[in-house]
Amino acid sequence: MRTLILAALAAGTLATPALAQTAGAPFTGLRIEGVAGYDALRDGHDKTDGFVYGGAVGYDVQLNNLVVGAEGELTGSTADTRTNNLITSGDRFRVGMGRDLYVGARVGFPLNPTTMAYAKGGYTNARVETRYDIGTTSTRDHSDLDGFRLGAGLEHQIGASTYIKGEYRYSNYGRANGSVSSYDIDADRHQLVAGVGMRF
Repeated sequence: MRTLILAALAAGTLATPALAQTAGAPFTGLRIEGVAGYDALRDGHDKTDGFVYGGAVGYDVQLNNLVVGAEGELTGSTADTRTNNLITSGDRFRVGMGRDLYVGARVGFPLNPTTMAYAKGGYTNARVETRYDIGTTSTRDHSDLDGFRLGAGLEHQIGASTYIKGEYRYSNYGRANGSVSSYDIDADRHQLVAGVGMRF
């Protein structure tokens, strides 16, 4: 019995520093999350808005009062515009936002043991899908937009491994790569999203 008690005390003593380190760095580790919110794309005077949804995976390391990390995200969007009688009577033309790939980094600043403010930035590649219908004939195509993304948000822990967040991000696309040719553009995208995630 004495041996078991001494072993338990030793195990507790050895585990204490590790637990203290985890408690002192709550924003460290692998994380996965789901995001959803408002999506708006502006190209000149044209505006397309809708609902953005998807998921992300990232890894963060807390260094005293600074959190640094990397993340990747895949989202889709319901944002689209539809035009009837574009070329001739009875035709239909649709332009919709497809998948969006993002990879970047973020820097966080803990405000207290459970809440962190952060800024982010990186590369984004968004797909624009088009469809033209006339009679029973349908023609589809797409272009991929290259650009950058900047954002900022707040992350708050609601459990030992669960968190919620709110985030605004701005994306600018300067190049469109179509199936036939590539050309320069200047399109702005604004998104306001909420997220729920788990950290491992």
